[in-house]
Amino acid sequence: MSLSPHLGHTPTKSQYGVRPKIWFAVYQLLWHLALPVAFLRLAWRTRHSMGYLRHFSERLGFTDGKAIEQGAIWIHAVSVGETRAAQPLIDAYLARGEKVLLTHMTLNGRLTGAAVFAEAIAAGQLRQAYLPYDLCWSVAQFINTFKPKFGLLMETEAWPTVVFYCSEIGLPLFLVNARLSERSARRVNRFGKAGRSLFQAFAGILAQTELDAQRYRSLGVQRVELAGNMKFDVPLNPSLVKQGKSWKQALHATNRVMVCAASTRDGEEAILLKIWKDVLRSQIFKTPPLLCIVPRHPERFNEVANQILAAELSYRRRTEWEGVPQGSEIDVILGDSMGEMPLYFSAADLVVMGGSILPFGGQNLIEACAAGCPVLLGEHTHNFQQASLDAIEMGAAKRIQPEALETTLKSLLLNSAELAKMSVAAKEFAATYQGATQKILSILDRQISS
Repeated sequence: MSLSPHLGHTPTKSQYGVRPKIWFAVYQLLWHLALPVAFLRLAWRTRHSMGYLRHFSERLGFTDGKAIEQGAIWIHAVSVGETRAAQPLIDAYLARGEKVLLTHMTLNGRLTGAAVFAEAIAAGQLRQAYLPYDLCWSVAQFINTFKPKFGLLMETEAWPTVVFYCSEIGLPLFLVNARLSERSARRVNRFGKAGRSLFQAFAGILAQTELDAQRYRSLGVQRVELAGNMKFDVPLNPSLVKQGKSWKQALHATNRVMVCAASTRDGEEAILLKIWKDVLRSQIFKTPPLLCIVPRHPERFNEVANQILAAELSYRRRTEWEGVPQGSEIDVILGDSMGEMPLYFSAADLVVMGGSILPFGGQNLIEACAAGCPVLLGEHTHNFQQASLDAIEMGAAKRIQPEALETTLKSLLLNSAELAKMSVAAKEFAATYQGATQKILSILDRQISS
């Protein structure tokens, strides 16, 4: 397998999966037609932050003028979750002395990467960029500019132009920490040979679970290996954990317990606030418990604040104070900060995992378990299917229906022994499945050198 792509080569036929000409031509046409919409969408988002327009040229495959060091290992992490999941792998390559090119699609992903890898960026060992829009000319410009050794796309990112172009020029491209839900596999199959050829064009797919591996194989992909889930290897920020424990200690000193509704999505906050109002009205607690809502997307912080006010609940924003929560009159904390999930999880006695109450597929429960916090899951967890099943089996999590959430919250918050038992199970679950990063490194070393 060549590590030196023939840059400047005009793509004609994929090294692995054959690029479907008609389907691909239609795809490119649609992308070009949608380009003005993409520009307008970025401009619209500037109402939240001007950061959306920074580095705009990168979205078209052009650099911002800084010196380019070629031959880096290219790792693509679309947003916050993928960036954090990639941390153990990036740290391992940095420790080897490798240069890393870290690309993103979202502003929040880029900001997260800038915070997590600040030292490597300052040392010139890691560079960030946006992955360009999936157009032939922009992708070719990006690859020809950076000339990476090989590429690693995180989890579910399979952009057709990127994948086929890398295959056609002989640049090894792997899908790592890969997952594929049953619904997504059906969607790919609906595109027939064209959809399957996309995944066949990867140099290799390193799947999180055996179920994921089987689904990729069902698409005709032969180069699939089981590697585990790198999210189990992501370290919790020790200073945030310490701060969270101080929160919990201060709350317990006043006999308060805290529930964290983590990474909530649009529509879920309204459900949770109604339930929480009923929990407080029940008056079964000597000291009322505290709810901490942490919306998944920061642009929704103000919207959720208005929902809390509409529910006639008192609240404070996390960004309004330093130290620990004060005042028994507070019903809700609005977690309006980025990158502080280890703090919230370490402070909480119980987590309700967002994205699982309504059909969004669920969010990452592993980080909560690593902090020793028991988890309640809704029925929609296909993005973390195996991890959810394993956590439930080990007693670290429970699955509940929305109509049973209020009863379950009351029962668990009044049962400190059950919460303590689940907390121990959560830590055991998080520790049991570690080791994916080293396995992925070994597989990639073998594949790249072959």
